[in-house]
Amino acid sequence: MGHINIEIKAKCTDQDKVRKILNLHKADFKGTDHQIDTYFKINKGRLKLREGDIENYLIFYEREDKEGPKQSNVILYKSEPHSNLKELLMKSLGVLVVVDKRREIYFIDNVKFHLDNVQGLGTFMEIEAIDITGNIGREKLLKQCNQYLQLFGIKESDFIINSYSDLIGNF
Repeated sequence: MGHINIEIKAKCTDQDKVRKILNLHKADFKGTDHQIDTYFKINKGRLKLREGDIENYLIFYEREDKEGPKQSNVILYKSEPHSNLKELLMKSLGVLVVVDKRREIYFIDNVKFHLDNVQGLGTFMEIEAIDITGNIGREKLLKQCNQYLQLFGIKESDFIINSYSDLIGNF
C-alpha cells in the first residue's frame, strides 16, 4: 500500500521537553521499539527491512534530501518476524548499512512522532504527517508538520537532511 508523508528529522538534545509537550497534547504513546533497519543496495530510492518489537515492515521510499519538511512516497509491506525475507533480500541485493535504534512512537491523529536514540549517532526526533487514504492532501500535511515544528521549537540548524543510513554510512 502506497501513501505520502510530509516529514522532518532533527537533532534533539532535550527529548524530555518533547515528551512533556506530547503528553500535554494527549499524544497516544504506542511504546518503545528496538528497531533494526537493514538497508539494501538498490538503484533508486531506499529499501529497508525494519525488524522491531512493535513495527515489522519492508519499506520502500523515495524522498528528496533537503532541509525542512519534505515529501516521502512510501510503500509498506507488513513482514513477519523471523521469516526468510531478510536472507532473501541480503542474498539478492546485498546490504548497504544497518541502523540500530530505540524509538519511542507517539501519534496525534494522523501525525506520528518518533524520539530516536540511534546507535553511533545520538538522539533525534521525527515528525511524520501521514496521508494513507489520499484524502488529506500535501498542503494540509505540510501545514501540520510546520505547526509541530513551531510547537517543539525546532530550529533550522537542527534539521537533518539525510536518512540515518546515510549518516551512518558517512562515519
